[in-house]
Amino acid sequence: MAMADVTVRGAGIFGLSIAWLCARRGARVQVVDPFGAGAGSSGGLVGALAPHVPENWNPKKQFQLESLLMAQGFWAEVEATGGVSPGYGRTGRVQPINDERALELARQRAVSARELWKDQAEWRVCEAASLGPWVPPSTTGYVIHDTLSARMHPRRACAALVSALAVMGVGIQAEAPDQGKVVHAKGYAGLLELNEALGKSIGGGVKGQAALLRFNEGEVAQLYADGLHIIPHADGTLAIGSTSEREFADGKSTDSHLDDIIERARAAVPVLHGAEVIERWAGVRPRAKSRAPMLGSWPERPDHFIANGGFKIGFGMAPKVAHVMVDLLLENRDSIPRGFRVEDNL
Repeated sequence: MAMADVTVRGAGIFGLSIAWLCARRGARVQVVDPFGAGAGSSGGLVGALAPHVPENWNPKKQFQLESLLMAQGFWAEVEATGGVSPGYGRTGRVQPINDERALELARQRAVSARELWKDQAEWRVCEAASLGPWVPPSTTGYVIHDTLSARMHPRRACAALVSALAVMGVGIQAEAPDQGKVVHAKGYAGLLELNEALGKSIGGGVKGQAALLRFNEGEVAQLYADGLHIIPHADGTLAIGSTSEREFADGKSTDSHLDDIIERARAAVPVLHGAEVIERWAGVRPRAKSRAPMLGSWPERPDHFIANGGFKIGFGMAPKVAHVMVDLLLENRDSIPRGFRVEDNL
């Protein structure tokens, strides 16, 4: 094999997206992961690409907005190259509004969204009845409907990237020596390694549990109700998630916490009663100390870089993460915002 310009260690959503964009820009890339693509939290079920609320604006929210807006083009190019659909669709999101205070706050955010999102997406407060039957019960009779949220199937997204990379001559290797610049995108395990290497805690993991139901509602919006993401996928399944467990003994087992969110989802969306649960999933999502993705150079380790900490928002952030990381790797151009930098977690 020819000498690689970039070695990406970790074949989750950050690692695969960075490798893809490196290859698209002409770099020679190798991806190394002993467990294969999407083996960690990137192999989950939910795939909610949902924005932060349009208020108290900050660099993290702006970064996410830009990433969500570039997602359609990013994933269309991946699919066109590799021939595998990631299940992406900007189908929007509906949230019930259950008290008058929340209704007033939602209306204020609608004004903020017009200022911050401009004409690129809408955050609307509307009568629940105006959106048809696929709406969870709302005490006030009103819901939030945003047109920025999108959905994708995490495993299919990873498979789409693997296929596109293969067309570009890049495979996933179980083992290989470092060549060129090295990107460490190893998720939860990588954060634990960083903690040990740097002698301090800069991140950890949060366990999540999710379920997949056999339920085909067609091309409808995702729902956010009772703190749960309810995502109708393009393949006729529906995902429900997820728990956020800071303490856990086994990161891969499901238990009564998942039973609870399935029942809560059925209470929030009664038409889900009777839908068959076809898969139960658990995994540990990487959470950096800053709660934002952790990007940039590995301190005092030349030509080594970190892309980690995509806790809950990794798939939504991936297109923009890939762009800023590849700018840094291939052009030495640093556009990583404050709050996302490795040193912000030290």
